[in-house]
Amino acid sequence: MEKIQTGLENFMQNPPDGLNDKKIGLLCNPASVDRRFCHTSRLISDLYPGRLKALYSPQHGFHAEKQDNMVESGNFTESVLNIPVYSLYGKTRIPTREMFDPIDVLIVDLQDVGTRVYTFIYTVSYCMEAAKKMGKKLLILDRPNPVGGCQVEGNCLLPEYRSFVGRFPIPMRHGMTIGEISLLFNEYFHIHCDLEVVRLKGWRRPMTFMDTGLPWVAPSPNLPTATSALVYPGQVIWEGTNISEGRGTTQPFEVFGAPFLDTRKILQRLGGNQLSGGVLRETVFEPTSNKWHHCPCNGFQLHITDSNQYNSYKTSLKLLQCILSLHRNHFVWKQPPYEYEHTRLPIDLILGDRKIRKRIEAGESIESIEASWLNDLNQFLEISRRFHLYPY
Repeated sequence: MEKIQTGLENFMQNPPDGLNDKKIGLLCNPASVDRRFCHTSRLISDLYPGRLKALYSPQHGFHAEKQDNMVESGNFTESVLNIPVYSLYGKTRIPTREMFDPIDVLIVDLQDVGTRVYTFIYTVSYCMEAAKKMGKKLLILDRPNPVGGCQVEGNCLLPEYRSFVGRFPIPMRHGMTIGEISLLFNEYFHIHCDLEVVRLKGWRRPMTFMDTGLPWVAPSPNLPTATSALVYPGQVIWEGTNISEGRGTTQPFEVFGAPFLDTRKILQRLGGNQLSGGVLRETVFEPTSNKWHHCPCNGFQLHITDSNQYNSYKTSLKLLQCILSLHRNHFVWKQPPYEYEHTRLPIDLILGDRKIRKRIEAGESIESIEASWLNDLNQFLEISRRFHLYPY
C-alpha cells in the first residue's frame, strides 16, 4: 500500500511559495501532528522562524480537554512559543477582527470526523467568512475522513434547523475530507474567500482511518479511537435523549444504555444481535460523569465487523425507535439548551429535521423514512463530487 501523507507532511515536504514574509496563524488542537507525533505549531515555527504569530482552538479547547457541548475554553498565551491562543469556542465562535489582526494567513490543521454535527467544519466556515471580510488567506492542510469517503448517509439538514451543529444542508455522514467540504462551503455556498488546500497523498476514498497507517490522536475527549469515530455518525443521536452515549466511560459512543433498558427485549424486537456490518453485545457500564453517572446502565457495545457494510446512522435510528417503543414510560427527549440553542429540542437539531423525530415516534419504518430523503441525498452526492480531490 502506498504510504499515506497528510496535508501537513505534504506541506513540510513542499513548502508553498509566499509564506516567508507572511504573518501566520494556525487553527489546531492535539490531533494536529505528523506521523512522528510532532505538533504542527512546532513544525511551522521551525520552518518559518518568527512568522507564527497566533494560534486558534476549536470546540473542546487547544488541548482537547473540554468535555461535551457548551463547555467553553478561554484565551491564553502559549508558553513555549509565547504567542496568543484565541479560543473559537468561548465568548465567540466567530473570529473577531482583533483575533485576525496579527496574521496574514490562517493555516488550518484539524482532524475532522466526517459527521454533520461535529463542529470543526463550522469553525472553519466562520474563519473562511472572517478571512473574506478581513482580506486574509486560508490554507487547509488536509487530513483523511476517518469514516471514509465513499459512504454518504442520512437526510440533509433543513435550513430552519440551522445551528452550530449544522450550518449547511449536508447529510449526517458527508463523505468528504475537511479540505473538500471547505471547498464546497467556499464555492457552492458562496463564501468566496482566498482558499487553498494542501492535499493528502496516497489516500483513496474507500479508506477508513484504520486503513491509513497514520496514528490516531483523539480530536476531542469522547472520540478516543478510530472505532469511536466510525460509529459516531449514528451514535451521536443519543445526545438528544436520556440514553447515555457512553460519556464518562472508556468507550464513548461504542457503548450506550440506561438503567431502565431491557436488553433482552430489545434484541428480541430486533431479531437478534447481528447487524449489517456489526454485532450488538449486551453489557452493563457505569458512567463516572454525564448522564446516569455512578448508576449501572444496561446497554450494548457496538462491535464493527465490516465497516463497508455498516450504516451507522440507519442502525442507530433503528435502535432509537426500538428503545422508544419498548420504554415509553422511561425514555425522554433531552431538553434545551444544546449548543447555544434554548428553544428547539436537541434531537431536532441533531437530526436536522423535526419530522424525522415525529415519524420515528409514530412507528414508521426506518426504511420508509430513509426513502423520503434519498432524492436530497443524491442531489448532495452530485454536488459534492465537484469538490472531490481524491480517487475511488
